[in-house]
Amino acid sequence: MDYRIEVIGLPVRDVDRAITFYTKMAGFELDVDYRPNDHFRVVQLTPPGSGCSIQFGAGVGNYLVVSDIEAAHRDLAARGVRVGPLRHKAGMPDWQGEFVPGRDPARRNYASFFDFEDPDGNTWTVQERGSLKK
Repeated sequence: MDYRIEVIGLPVRDVDRAITFYTKMAGFELDVDYRPNDHFRVVQLTPPGSGCSIQFGAGVGNYLVVSDIEAAHRDLAARGVRVGPLRHKAGMPDWQGEFVPGRDPARRNYASFFDFEDPDGNTWTVQERGSLKK
């Protein structure tokens, strides 16, 4: 099972100020600025040449990406990791930030998730993307 680090979450005080800093000064590319309502926003930027992005906004954390969410869930659980339940984005394609239980029935990329925590309280979100090319 390959686990790829693709997103690192950063806490920021002012999302718009952070976007300006990272795009104008640090040269990052703005990949996503998704705000479907006044209560939910996700911003993702990628440094030049990087396979890993940064993200700030709702649900910010550190992400591992896998090609099979159910296999990864079983794998980590078998290793003794206390894994959270599988969940997927509700109301696709007009996602408003809500989740429902289980794997995404359509197996859409970046739609299915589960979480786990290490002994120090660091949390990881595992999400599914169908193809992980090397």
